[in-house]
Amino acid sequence: MIDIQTISAEQTLAIRQQVLWPEHDQAFCRVAEDEQGEHYGAYLNGELIMVASLFVKQTSIRLRKFACLPQHQGKGYGSYMLNYLVEQQKGRPLTKFWFDARCSAISFYQGLGFLVTSEAFDKHGVAYVKMAKNLK
Repeated sequence: MIDIQTISAEQTLAIRQQVLWPEHDQAFCRVAEDEQGEHYGAYLNGELIMVASLFVKQTSIRLRKFACLPQHQGKGYGSYMLNYLVEQQKGRPLTKFWFDARCSAISFYQGLGFLVTSEAFDKHGVAYVKMAKNLK
């Protein structure tokens, strides 16, 4: 299986850009709060194949820039990593794990117990919804 490790925000940029916004440069893929985030990378045979960033605000934690290289999608790695990230929140005073999900990925997240919590909205020409799971 994959090996999940904490990484720096800088280490997330190449995969964020390649998977999420290939038509933009890496600077576009930065998050203003990156320095305050918790960043994770999934390694397969020593290669970084997936990244995710978490941001705590009050009693909720937000997932941002969750991206897996295309050649490794559909193999269960994303489910494994997302379940790992949710599990890591146990014992913390957090009540909700949430994110903006591309509409094309709704069924993936629903299969992991996340619920759609908003109407669809547009981000840079891509349709998204908010999704969440209660932690308590």
